[in-house]
Amino acid sequence: MCGIVGYIGSYQAIDFLIEGLHRLEYRGYDSSGVVANEGGTYSITKTAGRVNDLVERLKTQPVRGSIGLGHTRWATHGPATDANAHPHVGGDDVVALVHNGVIENFRELKLQLAEKGYYCKTATDTEVVAHLVASELDARTASGDQPKAAIEADKYAVLVEAIQAALAQLRGTYGLAMVFRDWPDVIVAARLGSPLVIGVGEGEHFIASDGSPLVGHTNRIVYLADHELAVVTSHAIRVIHRDNGDVGHHVKQLDIDTTQVELGDFPHYMLKEIFEQPETVQAAMRGRLNRDEATAVFGGLNLTPQQLRSIDRIVLTACGTSWHSALVGEYMIESFARIPVEVEYASELRYRNPPMTPQTVLFAITQSGETIDTLAALREMKRKGHPTLAICNVVGSTIAREADGGIYLHAGPEIGVASTKAFTSQCVVMALLALYFGRLRDLSFEAGMRIIDELALLPRHVAESLESNRDARRIAAKYASCNNFLYLGRQFNFPTALEGALKLKEISYIHAEGYPAAEMKHGPIALVDENTPSVFIVPQGGVYSKVISNMEEIKARGGPVIAIVDKEDSQAVELADEVIHIPVVPEFLQPIVAAIPLQLLAYHAAILRGCDVDKPRNLAKSVTVE
Repeated sequence: MCGIVGYIGSYQAIDFLIEGLHRLEYRGYDSSGVVANEGGTYSITKTAGRVNDLVERLKTQPVRGSIGLGHTRWATHGPATDANAHPHVGGDDVVALVHNGVIENFRELKLQLAEKGYYCKTATDTEVVAHLVASELDARTASGDQPKAAIEADKYAVLVEAIQAALAQLRGTYGLAMVFRDWPDVIVAARLGSPLVIGVGEGEHFIASDGSPLVGHTNRIVYLADHELAVVTSHAIRVIHRDNGDVGHHVKQLDIDTTQVELGDFPHYMLKEIFEQPETVQAAMRGRLNRDEATAVFGGLNLTPQQLRSIDRIVLTACGTSWHSALVGEYMIESFARIPVEVEYASELRYRNPPMTPQTVLFAITQSGETIDTLAALREMKRKGHPTLAICNVVGSTIAREADGGIYLHAGPEIGVASTKAFTSQCVVMALLALYFGRLRDLSFEAGMRIIDELALLPRHVAESLESNRDARRIAAKYASCNNFLYLGRQFNFPTALEGALKLKEISYIHAEGYPAAEMKHGPIALVDENTPSVFIVPQGGVYSKVISNMEEIKARGGPVIAIVDKEDSQAVELADEVIHIPVVPEFLQPIVAAIPLQLLAYHAAILRGCDVDKPRNLAKSVTVE
C-alpha cells in the first residue's frame, strides 16, 4: 500500500516524482507529498487529496533539487491531512523521509524520543522513524565534526551505522527512502516487508515501490530484499544486509513497456484491462500446452514429477480476488486429479496451526507478489518444511523470490485496483495445474486432449464474452440505484458469484453478497424484495435445473432476476428480467467467461454512480500492511 518514488541525478527531481506518483495512484492513497534536497536544504510540499491536488499546490510552493522523494499515503495512523502526509522531517531537519508499512511499536518509541527532546507533531507512526534516525545521527555527530568527514575511507559510514541502529529498534514493516541535511548527495533506502526497487540509469538512479514508475526511464532494475539497506548516489549503488554486511546486487531486466502502463483509447484502466483478457488468457497458456503428452508444461515448479505425484494434499492460500480463483482451482484440481484441496484465507492460515500431512504442498496465489498476509502464510508453511509454490503476476516480487518455485501469469501490469485480468489468468493457470496433476495420476490421454482443445478455444470465447458490454451497460443503468445485490451460482460458479459480488462492492460501493444458489433459502432469501436484484450465474451444467428452481423462488417473492446464461439456454431466459449471454464452454471454464460480464456490470454501475473505478475509496492494490 502507499507508493514511494525517488530520484537522484543531474536533472530536477520533481518531473520524475510527479510522473511516478501518477503511475502509483493505483496502489490506493489519500494524500501525497514531495521533498527535494538542494545542497542540504529541503523544500517540501504535501497535501491531502489526489496527486493532481499536489500538482496545483506546487504552482505556489515549488520544490527544487536534483535529489528528491515522493509519496502517496494510505492512512493507517491519523486521518488524511496535510500534516500527516509524507514526507516527514526528523530532528533539526537532519533527515526527511517517506515510509510504506506500519511501525507497531511507535507509541513506546515516541515516549522514548520525547525524553530526549524529539517531539512528534503528527498522528503518524512514520514521524517517529524520522526522529529516531535523527537522534541516532545526532548522537554520532555531537562532537561538532562535519559528518561527511567522519571517516575518510567511507564518507557514509556514520550515516549507515546510525540508520541501522534506528532500524534495529523498529517493530513492524517498512519501505523507507531518506534524504539528509548533511549528506546532500545520497538517498538511503531500506525495506522489511514492503517492496522497494532501484532503477539503474546513466548518471542517475530511481527509487520506486514497483517497476511502473521506471518505464520509459530505465529497463534495468535492482530488487531490495528484506533487511537490506541501499546507499544510492547518482553514480553508484551499495547494498548492505543487516546480518551479512555488503552484498552484491543483481541488475534485472524490467519487462514492462510504455503501452502497458498507459490508457490508450480507454477512459479507465479497469475497462482497458477487462478488454485485454483475450490476450492475457492466451499469454497464461503460451508454451504450456503439450499435445504430444496431453498435459501442461511448467518450467518453474522446481519439483520433479515424482515429487509432485507423491503429493496427497494441496493447500491454496490467497486473499480477495485471488482467494476466489483458488476456489475455482479447488473444483478443477479435485475434479481432474482427485487430490484433496483446501483453500485458506492467508490472513487466517498465518495464525492457525492446521494439521498438515508430510506430502502437503502450498500454492500462494497473488497478483502483486507482495501481499503481506499471503507472504506470511507462505513463510510459515516453508518454515514447517512444506514445498511452497507461487502463482504470481509480478516478476521479481517478494513472494516470487521466496517461494521454492512457481508460475507467472504474464498478464502484464494490472493498474486498476479491482482485479480483472489477473483473476481470469489465475483461473487459467489453475486449469493448467489441474490438467498437469490429473495427467500425473489417472486422467486419460483422451481426456487430457479434450481439456487442451477447450483451453485452446478459450481466448476466442473470452472475446465473445466481451460482446456483453452493451447489455451490461443497459442493465447497470436499470439497477444502479439499488443498494443491495445478491449473486448466486453453484459448483464452479459459486466462486464466480463471490467474485461478481466483490467487484460490485469494490468499485460501486453497492452492498453485494455472493452465495451458493441453494444456500439462498437458508437465510439470505429474507433480503429479497423488489429493490434487491439477484444475479444468477446459470449456464448449462450438472445442477442447471436446481439453479432454475432457485430462480423461481426469487421470482415468487418479487425479486428482480439478472441471469448470466449460455447461448443455448431456453429456461432461464423465460424467468429472468434481464439476460446476458455467454459462450457455451465446459463447466470448468465457465467461471472465466462468466466473470467478464460481471466485471462489466460492476464497471458500468460504478460509472453511473459517479465512482472512481480505478481508485476506489479506502482500497489499495498491493496490501502490504496487516
